[in-house]
Amino acid sequence: MDFLTLFLMYLCFVLTTIILVCIYSRRKQSFLARSVNGAAQVLSFVIPTRLQRMTQKVLHRLFHTRNCLFVVLHIALQAAVYGEYTWEVFGYCWELEFLIHLLLLPYLLLAMNTAFFILCSRANPGIITKSNHAPLIKIYAYDAVLFQKGIVCPTCNMEKPARSKHCSLCNICVHRFDHHCVWVNNCIGAFNTKYFFLYLFTLTAMAANIAIITAAFLIQVVLLSNMMHGSYIDDQGQEHAIEILFLIQHLFLTFPRIVFMLGFVILLTLVLGAYCCFNVYLALTNQTSNEWYKSRRYGCSHHLALQPQDRRVIYRNIYSNGIWMNLKEIFQPPTVLERKKKT
Repeated sequence: MDFLTLFLMYLCFVLTTIILVCIYSRRKQSFLARSVNGAAQVLSFVIPTRLQRMTQKVLHRLFHTRNCLFVVLHIALQAAVYGEYTWEVFGYCWELEFLIHLLLLPYLLLAMNTAFFILCSRANPGIITKSNHAPLIKIYAYDAVLFQKGIVCPTCNMEKPARSKHCSLCNICVHRFDHHCVWVNNCIGAFNTKYFFLYLFTLTAMAANIAIITAAFLIQVVLLSNMMHGSYIDDQGQEHAIEILFLIQHLFLTFPRIVFMLGFVILLTLVLGAYCCFNVYLALTNQTSNEWYKSRRYGCSHHLALQPQDRRVIYRNIYSNGIWMNLKEIFQPPTVLERKKKT
């Protein structure tokens, strides 16, 4: 196995782990924090103090300050996958007379994804300033559970509009705050959520499309070689029919980089596909990731009420206006004038 194969395997493993940690940490922040703190306490007895301080500084730099590291990793991952696809898969599929439109589709998706990536990372997510604070505070009503009237951001020294949140990484308050995405190095808010959705969907489509083409190529190789009707002799000299595990091992030894890339893009498709479904659910119900996470602390009900027996607040999403209007709000954020017409 050559150096490039090992490098691709290592890079894909590291980036997949980071993706899973970033997605998981947004949903289970408290559990993740407890796990990390527990592991840190155990490791503190065996790791030198100087190394601990250095590690803490690096982690703080990566996860608590705005930086371009994950953007660089994102570009490196795409370059590795598309380099392997162009260098080997495309050429083999061309020789096997695959449809040229199918082979060129990943490049079209890459161009679209790059455009949405730039728009998402460069667009104003909805930064709240003193000049636009007055109109933004009138757009959404306070639900008195997740968002309380009169709460002042101590950093920005302004009253927080409903559905807004202060991002500690960017040091700004963001209108209709969803989350801070390290992969685009920007907050996701009212004015760039649509670009994030399209970026995420095209990224998922890219991974799925490359996985389908690569799998079709390997299946075609197996069919043309008539390998499934063959047999092999094991170390004891016994003859066996070709099994799936033997077939996968043979393909991996013959096309190591292609098979590993296929496994990686399949895993990536599943992870991104699940995350896309979660974001579709949020869009259809007019919730943000921040609101979804905070609402888990409360029960759900069709009525907002205060239970007298235990004084427990029951949360109700007051921002949902039906599927069509919820989707429209993603791609056309409401203004003060529109809110006044509705009321």
